[in-house]
Amino acid sequence: MFATGVTIVTARSADGVLVGLTANSFNSVSLAPPLVLWSLARAAGSMPALSTGSHYAINILAANQKELAERFATKNIDRWADVAFTEGLGGAPVLAGAAASFECFNRSRYDEGDHVIFVGEVERCTHNAGASPLLFHGGRFYTEHPL
Repeated sequence: MFATGVTIVTARSADGVLVGLTANSFNSVSLAPPLVLWSLARAAGSMPALSTGSHYAINILAANQKELAERFATKNIDRWADVAFTEGLGGAPVLAGAAASFECFNRSRYDEGDHVIFVGEVERCTHNAGASPLLFHGGRFYTEHPL
C-alpha cells in the first residue's frame, strides 16, 4: 500500500467553464525541463476539456482541505460553489490555501489502458510555506502522518 498526496487538477474549458477533479495519481518526471504527470480515466466527464486545453494547474492540497478533496471527487454537484481561487497561466484556476500549485502547459498525453497519462511542463510553481499536506492511504484521508 502506497500513501500519496492529494491534488485537485483544475482548468478552464475552451468556452470558459471551470473544470476540476480530485486526483492522487501525481508524480514528478523531470527537473530539466520541469515536467510532472498525472492520469485520468478516459470515461471522465472532464476528459474533453483537459485533453484539448492548453493549460491546467495541479493543486497539492493542504491538510485542512479534506472537504475540498471530497467535493471535487463528488459527481453531479457544483464543485466550484464558494471556492476561492486566482486566475493562473492560461486561465487555469489556482486554488487558495493549497500547500503548493504547479501551473502547467499541457505538453503531451499517452493513452494507456483505460486511462490517459498527462505530462505537463511546469511554467510556474508556488508553495505555502509551513503547510502540511493532505495524505491518502488505504482509502482514507489523513491530516497528520499516520506513523
